[in-house]
Amino acid sequence: MTTEPQTWHYGLVAQWWAEFNLAGPDIAYYQRAIERYGQPALDVACGTGRLLLPYLRAGLDVDGCDVSPDMLALCRDKAVREGLAPRLYQQAMHELDLPRMYKTILICDSFGIGGNREMDLKALERFHHQLEPGGVLVFNHGPPYSNARMWGYFLPENRSQLPREWKPPEERRLASDGTEYELSSRVLDLDPLEQTFTYEMQAYRWRDGELIEQEERTLKGCIYFKNELLLMLERAGFHDVAVHGNYTELEATSEDTELVFIAKK
Repeated sequence: MTTEPQTWHYGLVAQWWAEFNLAGPDIAYYQRAIERYGQPALDVACGTGRLLLPYLRAGLDVDGCDVSPDMLALCRDKAVREGLAPRLYQQAMHELDLPRMYKTILICDSFGIGGNREMDLKALERFHHQLEPGGVLVFNHGPPYSNARMWGYFLPENRSQLPREWKPPEERRLASDGTEYELSSRVLDLDPLEQTFTYEMQAYRWRDGELIEQEERTLKGCIYFKNELLLMLERAGFHDVAVHGNYTELEATSEDTELVFIAKK
């Protein structure tokens, strides 16, 4: 069994994230969580700083970690340009071992990707270890039925169509250096029994109408339902777990497309 996360957040994909993945309602939600549950905080899988940099601008004491050195380098470059100096660590979730403890640990859109169930459970245990007594873990996870494409592949007649053909590339997007980026993705495999998925992505970079770079990367991960995650959190040592829906303070319902887990040490 592999112990190395398999994600696509490197190279051109990381550069695309740094240029274009900047906004979202989750930024304000997690900031309120840090302000409520306390600092210092840790942004796990911080990527190129979509959440981390706004929090540093707001004067919050937040560190970042990510498995991808490419994402961290881009995050650091963006921070330096703003006069910020974040503490950044290159570590996988299941190997988390940092020099200080935290009152709040957050994970946005990243739990369950890159690894397997053994690694995900170990990650929860490492988060529990890294929290101060009374500290809080906050993370979101989209249930599979909220993703029509993924949910459709639970059916044998749809799964037999995998791997899918490549989707047409997204519209080219102009980056700050004058080059243009395109992304194309497809579902390679989905196993409803093991609740695992594999996606592939192709990334393209153009300059003056000429293709100058092209990469293909794979993302693997695990599919979780609410009650399975509750059992995993309990096994990792957490208690008083609340599940909210769609970045609100309301208890989650079956209509919600994002579940947010708030677990105490």
